[in-house]
Amino acid sequence: MLHAYELRNDRLQPVAADAAQIVWWDLLNPTREEELGLEALLGLELPTHEDMQEIEVSSRLYSEDGGHFMTALIPSHTDGDDAVIEPVTFILCDHRLITIRYTEPRVFSLFPQRAEKVALGLTCGEAIMLGLLEAVVDRLADILERAGRELDGISRRVFGQNDPARQDANYKATLQEIGRKGDLTSNIRDSLVTLERVLGYLRPKLGGTEKAVHEQAKALVADIRSLTDHADYMTQKITFLLDATLGLINIEQNGIIKIFSVAAVIFLPPTLVASMYGMNFDVMPELHWSYGYPLAIGIMILSAVVTYLVFKRRGWL
Repeated sequence: MLHAYELRNDRLQPVAADAAQIVWWDLLNPTREEELGLEALLGLELPTHEDMQEIEVSSRLYSEDGGHFMTALIPSHTDGDDAVIEPVTFILCDHRLITIRYTEPRVFSLFPQRAEKVALGLTCGEAIMLGLLEAVVDRLADILERAGRELDGISRRVFGQNDPARQDANYKATLQEIGRKGDLTSNIRDSLVTLERVLGYLRPKLGGTEKAVHEQAKALVADIRSLTDHADYMTQKITFLLDATLGLINIEQNGIIKIFSVAAVIFLPPTLVASMYGMNFDVMPELHWSYGYPLAIGIMILSAVVTYLVFKRRGWL
């Protein structure tokens, strides 16, 4: 699918793909015919989906045939923890912008709608690209803020569980939730890193644009670095919560093992007495004594009680 826009009074206006003053082509899951038509019009070779997924910096940031190609990881489906991070390629050629994507990040639908209604100072393809990147960064900040609030809730649950009957189930659910937050934060950080690289590559190419465009790019770099630091802090917090949860699970397991160990030690003396009187010897006077059985039972109870009291006094229980 191919969307085309032109600038009218500093506003984006959707137009037909063959209009004369197009400043932004947006390709969503483009067909081969759409790619070939745009390549013939611009004199550029557009990257394929496989090319966009290359992780080498040289494959994501390069200049060719008068165009500057920049690929960043952009999140979509960000309302939950199952965000999809997919590459989006930005191409600048003669102050015109081409975007190629195979997912539907919300900013690519919201930004054109806003730019159509409000004059955002868009004067060229570079300004449109920076506006898109700014919307992406704002969205990433919102995701990190939401994840931070949810991590605070997890922290309160981890350190505030008082119902032993529900702790096992809570710990399992908590570990799963912490894992999802870890994946989300990792994906967001990867996206921020690629955005910073894109801006680092783009800024020297902004010659001939207005001063406001340079200032916007500089502010975006500062915002991205700030968010990257925050994502690093959240990663450390997730690691701490994971370690704390596993530590609490170990404490619970050690408590259970402790109970079995104490029970085994308490019943060890009675078992010893019972095993002695269970031996098949001919000469055992207590077996023929009328008080032998009560005596054996008493010794077993007394040995168990004494063992319990010793453990209790030493603070092992």
